[in-house]
Amino acid sequence: MLKVLLVEDEQYIAQGLSMLIEWESCGYEIAGIVYNGQEAVEFLQDASVDLILSDIKMPAMDGITLLKKIREEELSDAFFVILSGYGDFSYAQQAIKYKCTDYILKPIQRQQLFALLEKVSLLYKTQKKQETEKKKMGRAYFVRDIQALLLGRADKEALDYIHKKVSFSNRIRYIHMELEEKEEVLDFQDMRTYQKVVFQNCRKYLGSEKEDLVFMDIVGRKEWLDIGFLYDVGIAVDNGMEEEAYLKEFLEVIAVDLPVKVRSYVGDAVSSIEDISESFRTAILARSFHVFQVDKSILYYSEEKIETSGKIINKNSIEELLKAVEENNTGKILEKGRIVYQELNQQNVDLEMTQMNMNYLLVNLAHLGLGQDDSLNQDEIIQYIRSNVFENSALRGGQENFCRFMQEYGEYLGELRKNTSHGVLGCVEKEIREHYQENITLKEFSKKYFVNSAYLGQMFRKQYGISFKEYLNNYRIEKAAEYLLHTDDKIYQIADKVGYKTASAVHKRIARIADAYEDFLTVEYRKYLDGHPEEGV
Repeated sequence: MLKVLLVEDEQYIAQGLSMLIEWESCGYEIAGIVYNGQEAVEFLQDASVDLILSDIKMPAMDGITLLKKIREEELSDAFFVILSGYGDFSYAQQAIKYKCTDYILKPIQRQQLFALLEKVSLLYKTQKKQETEKKKMGRAYFVRDIQALLLGRADKEALDYIHKKVSFSNRIRYIHMELEEKEEVLDFQDMRTYQKVVFQNCRKYLGSEKEDLVFMDIVGRKEWLDIGFLYDVGIAVDNGMEEEAYLKEFLEVIAVDLPVKVRSYVGDAVSSIEDISESFRTAILARSFHVFQVDKSILYYSEEKIETSGKIINKNSIEELLKAVEENNTGKILEKGRIVYQELNQQNVDLEMTQMNMNYLLVNLAHLGLGQDDSLNQDEIIQYIRSNVFENSALRGGQENFCRFMQEYGEYLGELRKNTSHGVLGCVEKEIREHYQENITLKEFSKKYFVNSAYLGQMFRKQYGISFKEYLNNYRIEKAAEYLLHTDDKIYQIADKVGYKTASAVHKRIARIADAYEDFLTVEYRKYLDGHPEEGV
């Protein structure tokens, strides 16, 4: 039911209007009746309505003054309809600039009122649809910017948009959640359905003010069935709980009565949203520690790292080997590898302890790879190391095989440093985001970074799944869509800002966006579309 406020100084007219029709049958209810503009202002300070029907000439405050005050002080965004006599028509025209919805002449007839209410209902539905679509689009941009921030690729515009949407305290964590089957084996589609249920449960538990802090598939690996949560310590404080207790309750509630369990990996706390990529990194790394603690449903990276390292026979030796592998120092790898191999094969160390040490080494080797390229499949890389080094809780092959693999892995890390997003591709991507307005080409980047242009193109397609040109155009289109949403810039101005020489060039590429979000286009762009039918989709 839409709520209506009647503002009329003549009581018999107000009462008659309230009984003129069956309001509920039209989808409306009378929320209140007041007798001048001042009473209306006081009413709106304590209640919200969807439609205001107001006379013009009233004591204390007239209808035009009431409308002006409502709009300027943002007391209500309700539809406003003027009740006007024939002699007040020119006066009523003044209301147009204050977003007056319509006017209706006295004496009011039933059919007039029916027609007015039908019009307002249609406007209300259209407005709500626009708000819903705009909210969806806004969230899509927010998710995109958050993902870029988590991966350490956010630009200033993305950061500004995130700060505009959400305020954070000085203690923030990224929490990575994954679905795991409890007992029965479920197919992927079933698991995907349960993932969506858990996602919605998270949003419901957090409430409307915090629901946008939950994301699905943020890592970009569908097989992980992951849900991400940007946790702010203020959430626990607002609920009168300690951080650990709140997260425990949160994770118990979101998967209640489902044939799956949710395993959560909590990244290190950071003091600023700008540093959230570090918390994201440690949350993903914590995922590796479940090989140590299979029964834990919540794993804190900082705690698990301490716990596992405390069980290492000779942590220093392993750390020295890892450092040599990271540096790709062949001589040191051979030296430190022999020491670690011998320590892992001590006769007086029980099987469980040996396995713990091997797992510690395995996970840290995987971390070295992920540190060079966060797009690597962690499960695959761990399995690769297992199959080459470990077998049934024992080392595969002899000492020389162990050292040879460590040397090969050092070379592998060296290649990653040359060819991954943290190398040339990362630089290219960064330059696209900083200079997308300019006439940039793959050939220019190949010269700048001393890489064959064809090879660079192949690397780009392998990394991002699309060509360099497609990536550049897609990024420009994203920026064009943002300008369409948030500015009143003319189409040729937008084209120039995003790197297209003509308005038609940008139009051809954003036509589909225009169709999807037609209600939010600027007047200028709608005029452009109307005047260029030949360029339609």
